[in-house]
Amino acid sequence: MNRHLIAPEWVVAGYPFPADVIVTYCDNLPELSDEVIGSADFVILPYRGNPESIRNSIPRMKNVKVLQTLTAGFDNVLPHLPAGVTLCNAVGVHDDSTSELALILTLASLRNLPELVRAQDAKTWTHFFSRSLVDKEVLLIGYGGVGKAVEKKLAPFGCRVIPVATNARDHVKAISDLEQMIPTADVIILTVPLNEKTKGLVDARFLALMKQGALLVNVARGPVVETDALVDALNSGKISAALDVTNPEPLPADHPLWDAPNCLITPHLGGESDIFEPRARTRIFSQLDLWFANRELESIISSS
Repeated sequence: MNRHLIAPEWVVAGYPFPADVIVTYCDNLPELSDEVIGSADFVILPYRGNPESIRNSIPRMKNVKVLQTLTAGFDNVLPHLPAGVTLCNAVGVHDDSTSELALILTLASLRNLPELVRAQDAKTWTHFFSRSLVDKEVLLIGYGGVGKAVEKKLAPFGCRVIPVATNARDHVKAISDLEQMIPTADVIILTVPLNEKTKGLVDARFLALMKQGALLVNVARGPVVETDALVDALNSGKISAALDVTNPEPLPADHPLWDAPNCLITPHLGGESDIFEPRARTRIFSQLDLWFANRELESIISSS
């Protein structure tokens, strides 16, 4: 019996598929007919696929056994996963690139790089004192692959890093004690997955607990932060923020977050660097090797 794989061509280009495997190259699932999408056993979801189109396409996958994301996040897929389907994510593919951006956002905000860029555009020689990362207390909320990579990259900067996870262990603090740690943090970096427990984690109370002048960095998911509360906190002048993710996303041109003071925004590109494609291929090739050998897949999020 033939096996059928649907994937973006760039992801599986060069893989030595067995002769009995049918491969359909696709970057846009809605363009596939019901017959084609309905016969696939293994589907690698497009990296930049529209969340709504992916959600609408999943029920059409009548024969699918495995759904593989090219993202670390899976919050837009898991709630719609049919019974009997295994969902795998791309854990490890984005850790270095996303953690690198978290560090860049932190340093750029502390050293006021946006203001310096505007001064350069205006051909103005501007002097001011800014903040250093040295001697700062950094609260790192989320200690998965990205969180651990952020901690590693922060190590040479002479700051005190306090990792926070669901459960305490070794030097990692429990998220249940979070309110005790927020008021002393100079920088708070979010790397948590989006789920029912983390949605709205950073609300008005959280922001009120932050110390004057503290920096909030979000490379997790937009809905982890309550946007209206963040806008209010930024407009009050109490805190600053650096965001690679927002809610809503993309951020509409007339959204007040664009004009909020002391807010640096990048358009959700934490994983988008030149290491993405080779690392994605390595991950997918490894998964396909396991699948064709009838062995257990890696990075399983759910298997019902």
